Amino acid sequence: LVPRLDAEEIRGLFAPPPWGDDVPLSPFCMTNMGEWDKFRNIDMDKQANIIDRLNRRSVKREGRVDADKMAVLNAWHRIDCRTRDALRRSFLVELIESYEACIRVFIQDGGDEVLSLRVQDPFHRLLLHGVCEFYNLASVTETESKDAESFKTTKIKKKKMAVVELPNITLSNFLRMSKEGVW
Repeated sequence: LVPRLDAEEIRGLFAPPPWGDDVPLSPFCMTNMGEWDKFRNIDMDKQANIIDRLNRRSVKREGRVDADKMAVLNAWHRIDCRTRDALRRSFLVELIESYEACIRVFIQDGGDEVLSLRVQDPFHRLLLHGVCEFYNLASVTETESKDAESFKTTKIKKKKMAVVELPNITLSNFLRMSKEGVW
């Protein structure tokens, strides 16, 4: 169905050499050839030393990760994804700071076994559970019925085997920095 191709048609189909047009010189070829040859023909020992130095620098940079940032990121990843989304979407600074103040005092005192907080709003309870997860605490909401009214009480306690660390950066500061794009 297709007639035989002649040399010009083949040249049009195959643009790269050996059939196509001449290849333009690359920017490297257009530079001073002597300097380019020095770069291209580097001694193998020098090359190994340069690569070794670059690898050592990258290892040092990886070791310099800020301990505070890592502690906050680890605490942030403990929080349930649904709660993280809620914290990101509607960030109530004063509420989260008040929860954090209570929880930090509870952790630092160490004497009380259970901290009980009455929080009636379901969204506020979700935020409270998120703050508890951030500080690696166990939290359970219980319903108490008194005189035809029901009260929700969130009981917070330290996990048995977990070591509770107070990160230097609070959850509210972390959320503020991430909203501003600093993080």
